[in-house]
Amino acid sequence: MTGLALSNPKIQRLRRLIGRRSSRTDEGCFVVEGPVLAAEAVAAGWRCRAQYLPDGSDAVVEGAGEVHRLGQGVLERVASTETPQPPLVEVEMPDVQVPAALESASLVVVLDRLSDPGNLGTILRSAEAAGVDAVVVTPGSVDPYSPKTVRSSAGALFHVPVLGATLDDVRTAGLELIGTSSRSVPARTVAGYTDADWSGRVAIVMGNEAAGLPDEWDDDRGPIDRWVTIEHRGRSESLNVAMATTLLVFEAVRDRR
Repeated sequence: MTGLALSNPKIQRLRRLIGRRSSRTDEGCFVVEGPVLAAEAVAAGWRCRAQYLPDGSDAVVEGAGEVHRLGQGVLERVASTETPQPPLVEVEMPDVQVPAALESASLVVVLDRLSDPGNLGTILRSAEAAGVDAVVVTPGSVDPYSPKTVRSSAGALFHVPVLGATLDDVRTAGLELIGTSSRSVPARTVAGYTDADWSGRVAIVMGNEAAGLPDEWDDDRGPIDRWVTIEHRGRSESLNVAMATTLLVFEAVRDRR
């Protein structure tokens, strides 16, 4: 039996879904790699369209869609990792109604123009583990369905809603915006994260890895309602954004109990 060649239209489409954010957005579909993530997607109830694996492989995942066999060497040419594990599975993005999801949420993480897919994946893991209701990615942020984000989320992507929205959308839903800063904010009182009040409906707003949250948000005209900080004793000016988010969400959950 001869599997699908690299030139096959199905394989060309698969390559586009793996390599291009625009293709994923247009088709409302992305690709997961390996039996663990594929099985996690199925168990979480996400719809899988098709799975691709080398001819002769027994790595079929039940419920992960129609099986397509690949020709020799095709998997290695298509996948995004150096030593890929079959199958490659096309998974549909969920149809989430953003306003409704925000209005029903009590604890949200907002990632403003986050740029690193590994950081996003790690934050999703922490958010799911802590019991966060949703993670918001603002325009200009990294794609939550990129291969690296999907891998680094370790399946959390399938269990915590990821919403594309703006800070205005979050504010309109009635959530209090709590900004995070590693420095003093002249126009606002900055509380240590262990002293802050995390009760009520709150959104923890995290900034870009390099720039943090915009300086112009420091004054009363900015969108942030309150500021918190993680006190430092060492030389570092700031923590990695994924590590900082992990500290904040677990402290928020502890305080809310």
